[in-house]
Amino acid sequence: MPSTLLRDSRALGVLAVPLVLTQLAQVALTTTDTVMMGLLGTAELAAGGLAIVIFNQLRTMGVGLVTSVGNQTAAAAARAEQHAASNAARAEVSPASDDVRAIVRAGLAVATLAGIAGAVLMVLIGQTLPWLGQDPAVVDLARTMLYALAPGLLPCLWFQALRQFTVGMRRPQALLRITIASVAVNAALNWVLIHGTFGLPQLGLIGVGAATSTVYLLAFLALYLSAKRDKELAPLLSLNIAKADPEAVRRLVRLGIPIAATYGSEAGFFSVTALMAGTFGPDALAAHTAVNQLVYIVFQVAVGLSHAASINVSRELALGDLDAARRIKNTALACAAAVMTVVGILYVSVPRLVLAPFLDTGSDRALAIATQLLLVTAFLQFFDCAQNIGVGLLRGLDDTRSGFRITLVGYWAVGLPASWLLAHALGLDTLGIWLGLLTGLATTAVLLLRRYTHSLGRREADALPATA
Repeated sequence: MPSTLLRDSRALGVLAVPLVLTQLAQVALTTTDTVMMGLLGTAELAAGGLAIVIFNQLRTMGVGLVTSVGNQTAAAAARAEQHAASNAARAEVSPASDDVRAIVRAGLAVATLAGIAGAVLMVLIGQTLPWLGQDPAVVDLARTMLYALAPGLLPCLWFQALRQFTVGMRRPQALLRITIASVAVNAALNWVLIHGTFGLPQLGLIGVGAATSTVYLLAFLALYLSAKRDKELAPLLSLNIAKADPEAVRRLVRLGIPIAATYGSEAGFFSVTALMAGTFGPDALAAHTAVNQLVYIVFQVAVGLSHAASINVSRELALGDLDAARRIKNTALACAAAVMTVVGILYVSVPRLVLAPFLDTGSDRALAIATQLLLVTAFLQFFDCAQNIGVGLLRGLDDTRSGFRITLVGYWAVGLPASWLLAHALGLDTLGIWLGLLTGLATTAVLLLRRYTHSLGRREADALPATA
């Protein structure tokens, strides 16, 4: 029914819109770093870009480890609401509230372990860069950048753990304000530390890394203070990781490892296709990079919808409403399709305008390739969005392993071979790579959504004897 879809869309949008805007603001944060590095010079941009790729790979996998904090929090909060409603007259303390507090502690404990391990690994990777065939001057700059970024991984993951807590409690509004403020603070700190204004030393590229680490710490503190001022969040917020429940930690790690692996696998999939595009020359790589950046920006809509759908599924299952959990899939896909349709029309109707911020229009061949790729992307982004929503829906069922296995099949067993065959065997070059990407993402989306529908049906069948 249209009225039901509209009502469900509004409910999903309350959570999804702040998350989408927060994701877009985070893209602006990394874009600011890239622009600042580019102003320093080509070598600094190459070195800084290399360091950020390494940092982002480790950060993304660390975020995966704490992502299930939101789902666990949403389910526990729903149980707490049920308990409060049924025991209001007796004013009992809900044990589910204690569950939320335990989840927050466990999430921060996992974030701490992942942050320390990731920082150490970042330093070790910096030591191995000369063995990877990189230019010595670039290696020296990248290593110092990694050293400056490493301390920022810990507060970054703390922030992500608290972010998942606030989203799970359906109170993400402060996230957007803090992230937007972070963009402005990051730009100012970059300028001050790079150029040594206000009597500070001139740090150059290291200043970019130091500014980023500082901003992550400030963002974590801002989110923590905001949560402490919230009457609903404050009683549940505990930073005492020394009292973290070992079982809660193990549960988050068990759920988080497949999520981290999925995030890492997807990032690796797109990195390999970028290397493939580079074999067809600089124009092809430039076109691939420009279109990939557009996909990455639009993908943030999928990320926001995926997280919101995932949280809502966890909540509805905790309340025992399987019909609502089933509708969430249709609502999220309908919202995604509406946005992707508008974006696709822009790609097809005004490609030069869309590509102008990312591609030098003086290169006619690169522009022609990118314009051709946009036609594929207009369809690809539907499947890219759908597969990300599918991963989130399965996460709402606490089924993170199936999501990982399916993405391995879709990305690596279907998408990558298809890209190679279409690009090289059939001679379609960069266009073939993107048709292969479309094939892999479409396969992944279909398998993930089918798995979700099947899992819900099985849960419904299992519940029938109990209600008979």
